[in-house]
Amino acid sequence: MNKELLNIGQIFVKNTDIKRDRPEWFKKNLAPAGQTRLVSQTVHHQVLNTVCQSAQCPNKQECWAKNTATFMILGNTCSRFCRFCAVSHGEPSALDCAEPERVADAIQKLNISHAVVTSVTRDDLLDEGAHHFNKVISEIKKTTPSITIEVLTPDFHGRKELIKIVLESSPDVYGHNLETVERLTSHIRHRASYSCSLSVIQSVKKLKPDIVTKSGIMVGLGETEDDIIKTMDDLLNVGCDILTLGHYLRPTREQLPVVKYYSLEDFIRWQEIAISKGFKYVVSHPMARSSYHAEEAYRQVKKTK
Repeated sequence: MNKELLNIGQIFVKNTDIKRDRPEWFKKNLAPAGQTRLVSQTVHHQVLNTVCQSAQCPNKQECWAKNTATFMILGNTCSRFCRFCAVSHGEPSALDCAEPERVADAIQKLNISHAVVTSVTRDDLLDEGAHHFNKVISEIKKTTPSITIEVLTPDFHGRKELIKIVLESSPDVYGHNLETVERLTSHIRHRASYSCSLSVIQSVKKLKPDIVTKSGIMVGLGETEDDIIKTMDDLLNVGCDILTLGHYLRPTREQLPVVKYYSLEDFIRWQEIAISKGFKYVVSHPMARSSYHAEEAYRQVKKTK
């Protein structure tokens, strides 16, 4: 990735202290409302949740203008309270058994060729939502047989039997994020563990060696360069194919503040290091999130296999 690709332009920014503190190059162009209307109307009509909205993703306008979105299933209330995340937390709602069909219908209507499906964490459910993931994936494949599907799941407490349930529906990419480096995990991720998250990727590869695996971290929360390099090595050791490196942006004053803003050159350097270490594809960009350029990453990895 060259510096030109990281030149993300200008955008109108709401007059808040949080956004005013950000470097100018964190600002992005807003797409005209007409270009995002189809996704907006489809999501609203089908009564669906997207991580684009719930997590206040900075790439929402860019992705919706391309008629794609990252669908968030199992409700919009997470049973955990990670200190970086804007998704609502508390007591989750009852399981919506009609959601798989509505997600599939929305994806078909938007003519999405590579669908990304994630969820809130559902520690309240006996299967933690694994069967629901399976139903959603199966329904999408039934409605749009040619599609490729990427899932980004919770950690399922590392339970292999639940990971296996998701894999039985044959997703093309299985992602689970470390979110941050080992040293900061207990401070940032509520009821999550670094070793458990690594075990998810490891279990996926053991259960289905040919599947593409993916994980990512945010920077700007107090990690060091050594922490980042160690995280790369840890992910490679458990069989991670795709790495995403993005910059943490504080959504509201309820979340942790940014400790440090990194430069564009830092992301270029980390990409070069990660590729040299053996990742099959790396998205290292201040605005990178789990599903950012997801289809491109998947297609490039498949070309190398």
